[in-house]
Amino acid sequence: MVAALVAVAASSSAAATKSSGLYGFVRRGPIVPVCVAGQPCDGPAKSFPLVFWRNGKVAGRTTTSKTGAYRIRLAPGVYAVRSTATTSIGRPAEPRTARVGIGRFRRVDFFFDTGIR
Repeated sequence: MVAALVAVAASSSAAATKSSGLYGFVRRGPIVPVCVAGQPCDGPAKSFPLVFWRNGKVAGRTTTSKTGAYRIRLAPGVYAVRSTATTSIGRPAEPRTARVGIGRFRRVDFFFDTGIR
């Protein structure tokens, strides 16, 4: 009986120490006023600031790499994602929310519409 309790306690503490969060890539587009066949119309969002919100409060911030990659440690839950990049045109990120699971990192790629038309 004691051995079973020790095993349960050990597995609970191991689960509590596992980190969780999100990773992936951020793209933005269009990046040119006129898209041309055979040429990319969107691209990686380099050095792009991301802000993750939960329950009306900022839960985390990160900035993408030169390839548009990001990784952030977050507690399990559902987060809204926004950018602090200033722009008067365009639309918010898609998807607008991301769910973080318990004890694992989940891949979520985001796309920001620049509004160029």
